[in-house]
Amino acid sequence: MKKGYFGDFGGRFAPELLMPPLLELEEAMARIMAGEPFQRELADLLTHFVGRPTALYHCANLSRELGFGLWLKREDLAHTGAHKINNTVGQALLAKHMGKTRLVAETGAGQHGVATATAAALLGLECIVYMGAEDVVRQAHNVQRMELLGATVRPVDSGSRTLKDAINAAMRHWIAEQGTTHYCLGSAVGPHPFPLLVRELQAVIGREALDQIQARIGVLPDQVVACVGGGSNAIGMFHAFVPHAQVALIGVEAAGDGSPGCCHSATLSTGTTGVLHGTMTKLLQTVEGQILASHSLAPGLDYPGVGPEHAHLQALGRAQYVCVTDDQALAAFMRLARTEGILPALESSHALAYALKLTGTLPQTANVVICLSGRGDKDLEIVRQELLKREG
Repeated sequence: MKKGYFGDFGGRFAPELLMPPLLELEEAMARIMAGEPFQRELADLLTHFVGRPTALYHCANLSRELGFGLWLKREDLAHTGAHKINNTVGQALLAKHMGKTRLVAETGAGQHGVATATAAALLGLECIVYMGAEDVVRQAHNVQRMELLGATVRPVDSGSRTLKDAINAAMRHWIAEQGTTHYCLGSAVGPHPFPLLVRELQAVIGREALDQIQARIGVLPDQVVACVGGGSNAIGMFHAFVPHAQVALIGVEAAGDGSPGCCHSATLSTGTTGVLHGTMTKLLQTVEGQILASHSLAPGLDYPGVGPEHAHLQALGRAQYVCVTDDQALAAFMRLARTEGILPALESSHALAYALKLTGTLPQTANVVICLSGRGDKDLEIVRQELLKREG
C-alpha cells in the first residue's frame, strides 16, 4: 500500500503552502504520538476526563420487538456528549507537545466544535471554530457552549454555508497561521496524515466494543453498524472488527427525503471518485468535477465527501454502505426515546433506523451492535420543527 493511501484512496493533494504543516504533523505522529509517555498521558485523559470506557448497553425492550439482540456503544455518554471528544483530546495533546498555542477547527453539527473548545480549555490553548452560517442557526445551542468554553466561533457565509465551506475556511486559516496553530480536523477526511490520525484516535471505540460484547455474550456480534458522514465514528468502530471477517460492517448514509433527484449525503452509495479537501475518495460531483450540494436532516452527515478508508473498505467488499431517509431516521429517534429512554443524535438515528429495518429478518440468536455516536439534546429544535411540519 502506498504511503498515505488506503488502496486507491487517500493521499495528500494539497497546495504547496499546506505541505510544511502536514509534514510537521506526520513527523509528530511518529516521534511524539507513538511514544509511550504520550500514550500514557492520553490514556489517563481518556479515563479520567473523557469518561472511558463508555458503556455497551443491551436494549432489552427494543430487542424483544425486533427479534434479535440490539446493543448500543454509548459514545453519547462520553464527556461533551459525543465520540468527537476522543479525537480532540488526542489532537490537542499532540498540538501542545508540538509547541502550538492555538487550535483551529471546523464543525457541522457543533459537536466537534464543542469537543475542540473543551480540549483547548483543558490544555490552555486558544480556540477558533469555523461553522457554516446555516449550521450556526441550526445548532445555536452548541454555538453558545463553544463560546462559554472560551472559543471564538466564526460563521462562514460562502458556498452552501455548511460543513464543506467551514472546512475550506479552517484550512485557509491554518495555511496563514501554521507556525502557532494546529488544525484539529474533526473527521477521518482531508490530506494524509489526517485520515490515519483521526482513525487512530477513534479506534478506542471499536477496541472497547469488541472486548465488551465478547465479555457479555461470549461471541462476536453478527453486525456492527454506524452512521457515515465524514465517517469518523464509523471508522473508529469498524477498525477493531475489520480482521474478523464473520462480522458484517454496515455504514449508513443519509438519503435525504429519498425521492429521485433529491439532495442527500449518500456519497458512497451514489458518488464517484474524485479529490475533495486534499484526499482521493468518493464524492458527490458532476461529470465535470463540480461538487454537488449535500443535505441531511442530521447536520453532522451533511458532507459531499467521505473518509478515504471507507471508500477502500467498500472497494474491498469488507464493509457495506446503505441509505436511510430523513423520515426513517426521525422515526428511529422517537422509537429509541420511547422504548429505551435514550435520545440519540439524529446522525446516530440513521444507524438505528437501519437496524429497525432488520425486524424479523434475523434469528433470535443474532446480535447487532450500533455505535450511538452522540446524544440528541443538540437536535431537539430540528426534531420539534420536523414534527410540527408533519402535523401539518
